[in-house]
Amino acid sequence: MSTYNLITILGPTATGKTSVATHLACAIGGEIISADSRQVYRKMDIGTGKDLSEYTVDGQTVPYHLIDIVNAGYKYNVFEYQRDFLKAYDDITKRSKPVILCGGTGLYIEAILKGYRLIQVPDNSEFKKQFEGKSLDELTQILSSYKTLHNTTDVDTVKRAVRAIEIAEYYQHHPEIKSDYPDIHPLIIGIDISRDERRARITRRLQARLDEGMVDEVRRLLDSGIPPDDLIYYGLEYKYLTLYVTGKLTYEEMFSQLEMEIHRFAKRQMTWFRGMERRGLTIHWIDATLPTDAKIDAIKSLM
Repeated sequence: MSTYNLITILGPTATGKTSVATHLACAIGGEIISADSRQVYRKMDIGTGKDLSEYTVDGQTVPYHLIDIVNAGYKYNVFEYQRDFLKAYDDITKRSKPVILCGGTGLYIEAILKGYRLIQVPDNSEFKKQFEGKSLDELTQILSSYKTLHNTTDVDTVKRAVRAIEIAEYYQHHPEIKSDYPDIHPLIIGIDISRDERRARITRRLQARLDEGMVDEVRRLLDSGIPPDDLIYYGLEYKYLTLYVTGKLTYEEMFSQLEMEIHRFAKRQMTWFRGMERRGLTIHWIDATLPTDAKIDAIKSLM
């Protein structure tokens, strides 16, 4: 891997990142650490697009980390992700294996590549009481007084917005913790795709996941005792399918609204990645439509 000690493969949803990462891992004997904020949850498989079958390449199983590590309903966060990444990274490097970070959650990826010093924010029920009854618009205004809102993830729901305010308040009154952090030298590969091709892939993939039983997956999660609001918290597929299963949306409304929201999400992902470039990270973009072998050869040439 030359001077690089971490290969990162990123890109918006539906670009085929996992396939590229698994084929590369197979070729160089590496292991993959997922950078997906929802694939950490058990039993949330179809909606998060785990595609675990892709981790078998030419009969060889590619080891992966940070998938299926917490129960659905839990509120996993970037602090926990960075902590768990460092454990996995240390384990893999001690065994002298190349490490491949793969995913589309820009905040998680940047927290690793930039070495953010993060702090764990405890739940403060007393603080949150003051926001009871406030609308999402009101909460958005409050949150914007703490920081510039670069995306809408924090204000997707009332619960998310209140938690974001709680975190912002905590950060104002507590210094960042000091912790040992490895000296990361990343080779960052971006999977580039045209807007039209991305939109077509998103639509095809959404229909395929529905055909695979994504609605039944959401029903099973609800039947297991997870409150609807907790599934809605995860956004995208879990938000809109929960609204459909609970009778708040028709199937047609669910499909059209979810499809539109995934397109918006992909656009926000690209905005984040371009922002990473402006913040000093070099991303080598590779055409998503190239054959897999050509993509792997291109990455190897950069290594």
